Order: sequence, then C-alpha cells, then structure tokens
Amino acid sequence: MKNKQLSRLSLPVAIAAILFCGAVMAQDTTSTQASQAPAKKSAAQQKADAAKAKTLEQVVVTGNTATGGLKKIDTSYSVTTASAEQIKMANPKSTADLLKISPGMWPESTGGQTGANIEIAGFPGGGDAPYFSTQLMGSPLYGMPTLSFFETTSIFRLDDTVDRVEILQGGPSVVFGDGQIGATANFMLKTGTDVPSGSVGVTYGNENLRRVDGFFGFPIAESWYGSVGGFWRTSDGVRDPQFAADKGGQLTATLSHDSDNGTMTLYARQLNDRNQFITPVPLLQHGTDQFSAYPGFDPLTDTYYSKAIQHVHLPGYPGGGTDANLANGRGTKFSFFGGNFDYDLGNGWNLSDKFLLDGGDVDTNALFSGNNPGSMNDMLYTNTSSMGAFNLPAGSASASYVNGGGMVDPNQSVIHQGWWYIHKHLKNISNDFRLSKDLFEGNTLTAGLYLTHYTMDDKWALGNQMLMTNTPNAQPIKVSYVDNGQTKYLTDGQGFLDYGGYNIAQHGSATNKAFYLSDVWRIGKWLIDASGRVENENATNNVCNLTNIDLDGNPNTLYDNSVPTCNGTYARTRYDKTHPSWTVGVNYELADNMSVYVRANKGAHFGDFDNALRGNTTGNTPPLQKVQNFEGGFKYQSDLFYADISVYHRQFNGLTYQPTNGQGVPVGAQALYGSDSKGVNLAGAVTPFENFKLQVVANYLDGHYTHNNSCFLFTDLVSGSTQCIGINGKQLQRQPKVRYMLTPSYRVPFDWGDITAFVTYTHVGPHTQDQSALQQLGSYDTWDFGIVANVQKSWQIRLQGTNMTNELGLTESNSRIFGSAAGTDGVILARPMEGREVNLTVKYLF
Repeated sequence: MKNKQLSRLSLPVAIAAILFCGAVMAQDTTSTQASQAPAKKSAAQQKADAAKAKTLEQVVVTGNTATGGLKKIDTSYSVTTASAEQIKMANPKSTADLLKISPGMWPESTGGQTGANIEIAGFPGGGDAPYFSTQLMGSPLYGMPTLSFFETTSIFRLDDTVDRVEILQGGPSVVFGDGQIGATANFMLKTGTDVPSGSVGVTYGNENLRRVDGFFGFPIAESWYGSVGGFWRTSDGVRDPQFAADKGGQLTATLSHDSDNGTMTLYARQLNDRNQFITPVPLLQHGTDQFSAYPGFDPLTDTYYSKAIQHVHLPGYPGGGTDANLANGRGTKFSFFGGNFDYDLGNGWNLSDKFLLDGGDVDTNALFSGNNPGSMNDMLYTNTSSMGAFNLPAGSASASYVNGGGMVDPNQSVIHQGWWYIHKHLKNISNDFRLSKDLFEGNTLTAGLYLTHYTMDDKWALGNQMLMTNTPNAQPIKVSYVDNGQTKYLTDGQGFLDYGGYNIAQHGSATNKAFYLSDVWRIGKWLIDASGRVENENATNNVCNLTNIDLDGNPNTLYDNSVPTCNGTYARTRYDKTHPSWTVGVNYELADNMSVYVRANKGAHFGDFDNALRGNTTGNTPPLQKVQNFEGGFKYQSDLFYADISVYHRQFNGLTYQPTNGQGVPVGAQALYGSDSKGVNLAGAVTPFENFKLQVVANYLDGHYTHNNSCFLFTDLVSGSTQCIGINGKQLQRQPKVRYMLTPSYRVPFDWGDITAFVTYTHVGPHTQDQSALQQLGSYDTWDFGIVANVQKSWQIRLQGTNMTNELGLTESNSRIFGSAAGTDGVILARPMEGREVNLTVKYLF
C-alpha cells in the first residue's frame, strides 16, 4: 500500500521539484544575463503583443512543404490555429472538445475525456473518428485514425507543454502525413529558450477537481535547449461515480538544437491517465425533439456508475477470466519518443525528417447501454422487447440486491446494461522523410516518403449484461426463479445475466508505405501547388474463433450456459490495397491583407483492423472509401475585421450496402453508396474599438446520403411492428446543419496588469441520431464564461466556467437502437452535456 501511495505521488512531486529548481535557475540566470537578453515581458505585455499580431501573418507548417511553413494568407486551404492562451480561452473539456474552434468540426465530447465521436462536415461518419487524425509535432500518433474503442485524441492530453495547435480540414492533408481525407490536428510542443522561463499553476474546480500544471524551458549550452513540464490531477467529475472520475497525469520533455543550417528537436512524453467513460442516461422525450429529466435522475450530473458495480470478475474474458475496475475507465498508459530534423543542404536543397515511436495500453472499462428501463415486475414477467424483459413464469422469481438491502420492490425501475472490458495494447513507429529542391526562382519541388508500422493486441469481453436499478449510482440485482420445482439462476452473484456475447482475442499488424511529390510555384501574387501521393496499406488481422461453452456444466446457472470462448483456432484476414491521392490549389494575394483561393482534391480512406478486416475474409474486404472535394475561400484582415470564409462541395462514396425491394428483401449483389454535401465555414472577428473583440466560429452544412437503393428493416419500439425505411436524401447522422459560437471579450488595463472578461454563446442546430433520421436530437444553446487577470509580471488568475445555464443538450441517443429510441412510455437513453462546471487557476510565471 505504501509503495502504491508513493507511486501516485511521484509525478506531482517530480513536476513540483523540477519547476522549483527551474524557478531558482531562472532567477539566477536572468540576473547574470540581464545585459545579454531583453527583460522578460509580463503576461499582460505578451498578451497585448499577441493581440496586435496579424492572424493572417501567422505561419503554419501543417499541410504544406514550404521550408519554415507558410503564412496563413498564402495557404490555399482551411486551417485553424490556436496559441496556448487561445486554447485555454476555449476552455475545452478534452482534447477532442478543442476541435470545436474549427468551423465544420463536430466533436461529441459528452462521453468524457476520451472516446469521443468526431464528425467532420460532409463526411458520413456516425461514430468513432475514422476521418480525423491527431499529430504530435507533425507525426501521426497511430497508423490508423480509429479502431473499435480507440480514437487518437484518447492518447493525447492538453497541458502547458503545448505551444499551439493547427487544425486542417481536407485539402492537402490527403497527400501529406498519414493521408487523412478528413481533418488533422497537429499539436506543437514548447521548447527551451535562451532565457530560462516557465510557469507553475494550480487549479480547483467545483467538481472537486485538483490539478497542478507546470512548464520550464532553459538553455543547456550554446544553441542547445531543454524543456520539461506536465500535469497531475484528480477529479470526482461533474457526474460523480463515487470514485475518482479522472485521475492521472503526464510528463513531457524536449531537447532542441539550433545551428546555422538547421534545427533538431527530440521529445519524449509519458502519459498515465484514467477517465470515466460516460454512458447514456434515461430521459423523457416529448414530441420528436424535446427532452426533460427522468424522475429521480438528473441528466446533467447523475451517472449509473457506483462503488457497488465498480469491481467485477468477468469469467468470459479470453484466457480464463479477469478482474475489472470501472475506475480505470477509458484510460491510457502510453509512451512517446520522437524527433524533427530540418537542414539546409545548400544550393537550394533542403532536408526534413520526422519520426515517432509510441506504444502502450488504451483499455476500456465501461457500461454500454442496450435496452430501455422498466419496472422490476415487468422485467421479470413480461416479454416487452424494448426493455429486454425475461418473461418468467408468473410469481416464480426472487429478485434481491447483490450487496444486501433485501428484496427489490416490484415497482422499482430497473435496467440491464453491458459491463464491457477491452484490453488494447498498441505499438506504432512512423517516419516522414522529405527532400526539397529549388528548381528555379519561386519554384520548389519536394519528394517525400512516409513509412509506418503498427500493431494491435486486443482482448475483449463484450456483453456481460448486468441487472441494476435504474437510478443514479446504481445497485446490482440478482435473480433466481423456480421452474417445475427446480431453482434456476438467471444471474450470478454479481448481477450478470451472461458472461459475454463476444469474447475475442485478436492481433493486428500493418505497414503503410507512401511516396509523394509536391511542387509549389510562386508567380508574383500567385501561389500554385500541385501534389500527388501513392500509398499502400498491407495489413493482417488474426481473430480467435469462438465456441459456446457451459463454463460450470450446471444447466441451472443460465448466465454461463453458452459463453463464447476462444477455441484455439484463428481466422486470418489479409488486406493489401494501393491507391493514389492528389490535390491542386491556387492562392491569389489581392493585397497584403487579403487573398482568395480555390482547391480540388481527391483521396481515399483505407480500412482498419476492426472495420475492414475483422469479420471479413481475405479478398472480400470492403472497398476503399473515397472523397472528392472542391473548395474556395476568402481571407481578409484589418484593424477592424478578420474573416476566413470557405465554401465546399464534398462527394463521398465507398460505403457498402445490400440493395433491397420496398419490403426490405435483398435484391442483387452488394453495392456502394455515399453522400453529397455543400457547406460554408466561417472564422472571423470584429474589433470596433480598442480592447474589445467579437469572435465568431460558424458553419452551415447541407449534407445527405446518396445512391442507396434499399430500405432498412427495424422494429418500432412503440408499436412493436417491423418497418422499412430508406435513407436517400436523409440528413447526415449526428451532424448539426447549423452551429456557431460568438465570443465577445473586453480587456481592461490597469497599472498593475490587466483583466480580460469574455463569454461564449454556442448554438447547435437540429441533428439526428442515425441514418434513418427518425430519432431527432433537437437543438440547444449554451453559455460559457471566463475572467483572466494578469497581475504584475508573474501572476495570472483565471476563472472559467462551462454550461452556466445548465442547458439540456443531447449529442447521442441509444446507438444500439435503429430508428426512434423512445419506448411507449417516452423513456429514452441518451447522452446529454454535463451540467455547470467552474474552475479557478492560479499560476506563477517566471
């Protein structure tokens, strides 16, 4: 126990010790270097300088091959940038939630810190994040953008070691990096400087958040620099599960070197964090898109999670069963080591190389919803399919609480949910090498080779339906009944109705190889780029074959009579596909502060271990998904206005379906369908007078499904009848047609510093749960706020809050029910935003 306590304390103690030493070094070194270096500016001065900087003059390195990057005014594509301070002002609840600052991005972060669904306007996603990639210093974190129970923001945490982020949508991303056809967020780390500097801060939140952050950058020798920083925090969460909802931290370090001809940066990061994965909660639906609280369940602050269901044993887990702990949530234990090297070889030649090695565990311990709730009596003695009722002989059953408390009231509302455990071990190594040559004045040709090899080792225990009270901090229930004089056990002693419906072990291994060429030609005010890429993905996946086994040989223990178990044989699937991608862009600078651009691109999305290989056979894997994108934009900045406006037309295909007749009967062979989308994205600001600014992020999407000649069979929960519905012309699932954020801010200067206050109003328009568009999720509006005070040169106080009006807004309903998810009583399982959250940070800068 003592060793565990010491290990828990090691990270925050290490951060505090390093930062304390750094502060002392900074003071000593600053005094001796005062004649050599300018005095450090206060936080207020730094903020004022940043405010005066022209946004279009900012340099971006993502999505282009220009040595040192391109100014935003020269980029012929949509890119959103945010500094460390702007990231904090966005007050993101998670890494995925930060993506809301990019118009057209729709991150559903209501599930907690990790496991977000990330939608990009015009891409028919519907869950996970297949069309989004996370990069660190220009290197993708994993070879595939998503897997089952994994998306790349889950292995990245925001803290004070992050210098800025660049979020790129479409355009040139189909050629560079991992060839992502959707969107890419590239996070750049802070590095050391000539004058030692840094910060240490503590944060407290109303959900009992306690957090320490720090960063220290310093010189090591002439032209050599180092940095170290990180965070540690614990929180009960807005939805208190009766154990730590979020607990952990990370440590990051860099080593950099500057020379006359180039730069080198090495970086390392260790992340150990565990986070509650928030499951849908019960609500009442009124009409098609209005919702209210279910009696006894606060949709803003309550959760099913509790100490009573925290620790379980899952006998169906591959290899003979395992213990699992809800407090481990969707956690991450990951290590990163990478480097960037840029060098001017002379005579117009430039070399660039980026590499990353990373790996670790990304496990999931969480509840997953299935059927709707009902009374204990109805659950036992009816055959109501919407609640998964048991239809036992009348009066035959005994239902009692697992942890004592006696018999369960027949009128008690109950539910059964899946207690899922997924162990996922990932490894990744990637390298992106570029060689550029200035062919003639204004023209540069770049050749690149991108290589990555990555693996996945999984063990799953899915199913594990646990019967529990339909209440906050639920209590598990065990059930037995008498049939013809014989006692039968419907659940085990933990409340499990089964020991899993899908208990697999799988191992995936893949290598991607891509060669690309890019030519950039500047002709006066014109900047023209044309790029092409050829990529091959060669992957294999081995999944254990399952045999149903009676684990204890007792026919009266119904919960384990037919448990899917790995039988020692494996299904092996090979995947080997090659595809080209290309992009062409033209930018014209109308004036020093204004430009227009057009761009066309076409790219492909390769399959992943879970969504293309598992469940399919070699030679019969799904086809590549492809997108064709046309976009144009206008950028302008003056002292009064800033505007970055883009319009696009995206055509997507490659989703497989089975054509049917009007009754849902299959007709002919499988075919492909897709989507067609048109939209407008806007990022802008108005500064009508000194110290006041109004910022806007907005998008409009007109996107629908196309080329699907079928109807989908489903069971209507109200009537119980089987119905069939087509999806052609239906709104793309989960994506709001309209979303905008308005942020007015005002800075008040004082002799001792300044105070900046801001509010953010967000409107999310109508959106739907699935392709049927039958389950509407409605629209909602939220208010966030922030007050930031910079005191003298060394102190900053920040008070920020989200969802201050406790708005009830939904991002997802029951994803395992197609069509309307509300039953006859109007009860629906859905995932709403969390309620009001306020936190206070005090930071010392040195």
